Amino acid sequence: MVSGEGHDFMKRIHVFYSGKVQGVGFRFTAENIAAKLGITGWVKNMRDGRVEVVAEGNPEKLEQFFKEINAYFANYINDSQINWLEATGEFRDFGVKF
Repeated sequence: MVSGEGHDFMKRIHVFYSGKVQGVGFRFTAENIAAKLGITGWVKNMRDGRVEVVAEGNPEKLEQFFKEINAYFANYINDSQINWLEATGEFRDFGVKF
C-alpha cells in the first residue's frame, strides 16, 4: 500500500454550493469527477436551491475534486461552504441522492 492511502489518512468534506447550481448537470458532473478520482460519497439537490456534497478520500484527491467542481461550475456557483471532517469509511462509491 502506498503511504497515505489507508483509511487512517482519509478525510471527509461536507460542502454546500449555492448559486445557479441546479439544472446545470452539477450532480452528474460531480459523480464523474468523483469516480475519476476514486472518491466516495454522495451529491444531492436541496429544496432551497443549493447542492449538498459529502465526499471521502485522501485530502489531495478531495482538494482536486473541490477545485475541479469550482472550475467547471465557476459561472454558476455564487458561494461554497466547505467543512473538513474525519472520514467514517461508510461509503462504497459515489452517487446521486434524491
